[in-house]
Amino acid sequence: MTATTINEKEVQLRGLLDKLSAYVEQFHGGTVEFVAFDGKAVTVRLGGACLNCPLLPSTLHGWVAGTIHQFFPDLEVIEEK
Repeated sequence: MTATTINEKEVQLRGLLDKLSAYVEQFHGGTVEFVAFDGKAVTVRLGGACLNCPLLPSTLHGWVAGTIHQFFPDLEVIEEK
């Protein structure tokens, strides 16, 4: 994957995560933040009401990773600890 392709994909990922975060913030009080992208994996950080929530794994794997995989099926989604 070329640097240009990675940059284009990163811009698309950031836009998607911004939309996800806006929804999660409005309806659940949490946030989803883009941290990094290396071409194969996107790292995200959940915050706000998501912190210490027992449903955080479901939000991360079901909502965040699930949505990313709809548009980018080849990417791994990693939560920053």
